Amino acid sequence: MFLFKIDDYIMYGMTGVCKVIDITNEKFANGEKREYYVLSPVYSKYPKKTVIKIPVDNKKISMRTLLSKEDVLSLINDIPNMDTSWIDNEKLRSEQFKKILRGGKCEELIKLVRSIDNNREYVKSIGKKTHQADDNIMKEAERLLNEEFATILDISPNEVSSYISSHIPQ
Repeated sequence: MFLFKIDDYIMYGMTGVCKVIDITNEKFANGEKREYYVLSPVYSKYPKKTVIKIPVDNKKISMRTLLSKEDVLSLINDIPNMDTSWIDNEKLRSEQFKKILRGGKCEELIKLVRSIDNNREYVKSIGKKTHQADDNIMKEAERLLNEEFATILDISPNEVSSYISSHIPQ
């Protein structure tokens, strides 16, 4: 039983949006057969050359269907009401943020981005700089969100930020 079918777009771990281009059977030297999804990362620098084979029964890396357009619009609408939190302990914060990234849930990624952005404004107001690790995690979270939203909204990833800004209720 396949969760996805050929031509589906899915979120695949930290890779981002991928298209299922095939489902194959692989036979190993020991005679064991396994079914694999063959994925092509949509926003890869080399989409025609990059292919990922992942077992259909993979449990290690999260794979999920993309959100619906209604879900994306609802999330954008809810952004002003989403709670943010900050963990002062850098090590704990980094662990928590990486866990959120690996989980790949859009609402959690939005909260993460907002938390780092709010902290960035605060730190700037007291004349300091944000931690590079926080900046890197924020970029990665934004990339994952922008790819998924762009695919669903049929725009380019670099248009997502202005799309969100123009659709957030004031």
